[in-house]
Amino acid sequence: MSKVYVNEKTGADSTDAAGSEEKPFQTPAYALYTQPEAVVYVYKQVEDSEEFAYAEISASALKKAKKGAEGLKKKLEKAAKQEEENKKRAEESSKKLAELDLIKISEDESLPKAKKIKIRTVQNNLETRVAVQGWIHRLRLQKGVAFITLRDGTGYIQAVLSGDLAKARTTQELTIESTVVIKGVISKLPEGKSAPGGVELKADYYEVVGLAPSGDEAFTNKVQENADPSLLLDQRHLALRGEALSSVMKVRAALLRAIRRFFQEEGLLEVTPPCMVQTQVEGGSTLFKMDYYGEEAYLTQSSQLYLETCLPALGDVYCVQESFRAEKSHTRRHLSEYTHIESELAFIEFDDLLSHLERLITTTVGYVLEDPEAGPLIQQLNPGFVAPKMPFKRMEYIHALDWLNEHGIPNEDGEKFKFGDDIAEAAERKMTDTIGVPILLIRFPVEIKSFYMQKCKDDPRVTESVDVLMPNVGEITGGSMRTYDYDELLASIKRENLDLDSYYWFTDQRKYGTCPHGGYGLGTERILAWLCDRFTVRDCSLYPRFTGRCKP
Repeated sequence: MSKVYVNEKTGADSTDAAGSEEKPFQTPAYALYTQPEAVVYVYKQVEDSEEFAYAEISASALKKAKKGAEGLKKKLEKAAKQEEENKKRAEESSKKLAELDLIKISEDESLPKAKKIKIRTVQNNLETRVAVQGWIHRLRLQKGVAFITLRDGTGYIQAVLSGDLAKARTTQELTIESTVVIKGVISKLPEGKSAPGGVELKADYYEVVGLAPSGDEAFTNKVQENADPSLLLDQRHLALRGEALSSVMKVRAALLRAIRRFFQEEGLLEVTPPCMVQTQVEGGSTLFKMDYYGEEAYLTQSSQLYLETCLPALGDVYCVQESFRAEKSHTRRHLSEYTHIESELAFIEFDDLLSHLERLITTTVGYVLEDPEAGPLIQQLNPGFVAPKMPFKRMEYIHALDWLNEHGIPNEDGEKFKFGDDIAEAAERKMTDTIGVPILLIRFPVEIKSFYMQKCKDDPRVTESVDVLMPNVGEITGGSMRTYDYDELLASIKRENLDLDSYYWFTDQRKYGTCPHGGYGLGTERILAWLCDRFTVRDCSLYPRFTGRCKP
C-alpha cells in the first residue's frame, strides 16, 4: 500500500505537491482526497523527545481526515459544476449580446425636431416631441420593454422604451444615475396607471451621455438607505440625489424666497455684512479664531452689530448670511456653520418686535405652503404639519419656571427651577410640546442674556428679549430690543470684560443719534427641520458642518 506524507508547516495542498517526503501535502484531508487508498504519514513531534519525524496518522485523526476529504470532494465537485454553469451562462450571454449588437439605436430623421425642455414644463408640452435630459433615478428592465424614471432636478418623468430600443445592448447595460437624453412624445397616462405627473414619455430615441458604474461601484452600493449616518455624510455629494434630501433643499430655496418677499413687503433692505470680524456677539467660548494678516480675528457669530450700524443710513435692514459657532455640541439642533437670517428695526418698542415676529413666521410659512413646488413637498415630508396662526401665546420666563416646577420638570442640576437658571433644551421642548402651540417666551434675566439687550423698565432684572418656540422643534428664533443708552451700553461691555476700543464703531451708534431699536436672528436649518419634520438640522444643510465634520 502506498504512503502519502503531510507536513502542516512546509506542505502545500496544490498540484505542485506530490505527497512525498520532499513535497508533502499540508493537510491529511487533501492527502486522502488525492490518494484515497494511501497510508497517511504526518510530520509531528516524537513522544518524549524534542525531535520531529513522520509517523502514521492516529485513528481519530484519520477519521477526521476522511470526513474532511469527503467534504472537500463535494465542494470541489460543486465548484466544477458552478464553473461549468457560469461558462455556459457566459456563452449564452455572449451570444445574446452579439445578437443585441446587431440592433442599432438611430434617430428617425423623418420625425419632427425634438424640443429641448425641463421636466417641470411637461404639462405645457403634452403630445409634443421633446428631448429630456437627466439622470436615471429608477430603472426597470423587462422582456421587450424598459421603464426609466428620469430626474433633471426640476422634477421626475417616466420614460418607456419598447421594441428594438428596449432590446438594444446599451439599454441592457444601463445603470442607475447614468445620464441620458431621451426623445419622444409626452402623453397623459390612461386611468388606472400611475407615474410622476400622471404622464409618460414614449421614447423613440435616446443616447447615453455618461454611463454610471455597475457592480461594486454601483450607486446603490455607495448610498444605501439604512447606512450609518456618518457614511451617508461622507457620501453627501451622492446622497443629495435622494428624494428626501433634495426635497428639503427645494423647500429651503422656497423659504428663503418667502423670507425675502416678506422683508420687501415690510420695507426692509438687504445688506451683506462681513464674515471676518474682530468682535464677539454671543460669547467668546464659541468663536472660531483665525490669523488675519498677523492680527487675531474670528468668523462671525452674528451679523447683528453690523446691521445696527446700517439703521441710520438705510433704515430697517436684514441679511441672509452664514454664522459660525464653535460649540462642541452634538445635539440634533446645532451646527458649526448655519444660514442666519437676521434683521434690525429702528424706532420700535418691544411689542412691535413681537408682532413683527408673528407676522414674519405666519406670512413666510403661508408663502411656502402656497408655493406650487414647495407646498406639496412639505405635505409629503410632514403630512401632519399645521401652519401657525396669530396671535402666538406669550409667556414670561418667570411663568415658564412656574410651569416647569408645577409639572415636575427639574433644572440641569436635578432641582426645582429658580430665577436665573437657564432653561435647557430638553426642558424647554417638553414644555413647548406639552402646551402644543407656538410660544413667545419673553423677559429673560440679564445674567443669562447678551450684553447688548435692553433691560425692562418695570423690572431691571430682566431684558426685553424673546425666544420663539415651536412644538416638535423648540427654539427657532431669538431676538431682543437693544440697549440704546450710551453709558448703559459701555457699562455692559465693561461688565463682560470686553475690549471697549474694539467696539468703538458699535458704541458710536449710541453717540451719534441713538434710537430705540430691536432685532432677531432665525436659524434657517431649524425652521426647515420644523417645516419638513426632520429629526436633525443636519438634514437641512447642503453640506453640514459640526464638531468633527468638515468634509466633503
